[in-house]
Order: sequence, then structure tokens, then C-alpha cells
Amino acid sequence: MYRGIPPSTYNPQVTFGTPQQVGGNDRHPRVLGLDVGSKTIGMAISDPLGITAQGLQTIRKANKRSDYETLGKVIQEYAVSAIVVGLPLRLSGAEGIQAEKMQTFATELRKRFKLPVHLWDERLSSAQANRVLRDSEMSIKRRGEVVDRLAAVLILQSWMDARSDAQSRAIIESSSF
Repeated sequence: MYRGIPPSTYNPQVTFGTPQQVGGNDRHPRVLGLDVGSKTIGMAISDPLGITAQGLQTIRKANKRSDYETLGKVIQEYAVSAIVVGLPLRLSGAEGIQAEKMQTFATELRKRFKLPVHLWDERLSSAQANRVLRDSEMSIKRRGEVVDRLAAVLILQSWMDARSDAQSRAIIESSSF
């Protein structure tokens, strides 16, 4: 079937049109980053290409059911394919009580949403977020409103950068003689 494409380049295996016209989905899978605290959950989402992280609205924790419901809506809205949860290690690298809580939370996320969940070292992400916000001369009140979101962005961006670096090294090593 000819669709306005020169016959010499026409491939019947390839469909043309918008994703909706060919029955596909125009959303690319994304990665959700979470900075989980005692009162809030900071959220960030990767761009469609998985290069940059953007902050989302922070969840004010109410109860597990409503928190998971909110996360479920975000996962569905952004077609999330994986989740990165900040792992609060001690400065020495040892795990403490908070790290154990995040491991339990990650396990619950895996079971509930059937997605891969990655724990990522978040040491100093909140401190770095506060430093960035303080340097921006943002008011103390406004800083408190966005620090969890920025911490989630830093966690997710760090994870994506490390993954990209590892993929680049693998490509270089596989092409070396």
C-alpha cells in the first residue's frame, strides 16, 4: 500500500502517523525519583529521553493508603517504568534505621506497582538542596516548600548520570581493540 512515500523507500513493516493513529502511546517511559522524609515525599520525574530530572509537587504524607494512591496516579500519568528512592546512608556509608525504613518502603513499592525500584545513596542531597536554595536568595519559607522536591531532583539526576556514564564506558570498552 503506497502512502505518499516513494515506493523505493516504502517499508510495509513501518507504520506512519501519530502514535494515536497507529494505536501506540505517545508517552515515553520515565523514571520517578523520591526523597522520602517523615512528613513529605519529594518527587522528581525524568524527561522523556532520560537525560534530565524535573521536580514535581511534593506529597504531604497523610497515611499509607493515600500516599500510595497519590504515587499511583503519578506513576500512571507519567508512564513510569522505574522508581529511584533515596537511601539515607550515614556519612561513613553505614546503614542506619532510616536506611532500613527505605529498604522496606522500596520493597512495598515493588510489590504494589510491579516496577523496578532502585535505592540510591542520597547522602547530603538535602544539605546540597538547602545550599542551592540558600544561594538563590529564596525566602526561608519558600525554601522549606521546595527543598524536598529539589532533593528528589538531585537524587534522580545523580542516578541517571551514573547510569549514563556506565553505559558510555560499556560502549567504549566494547568498541576497543
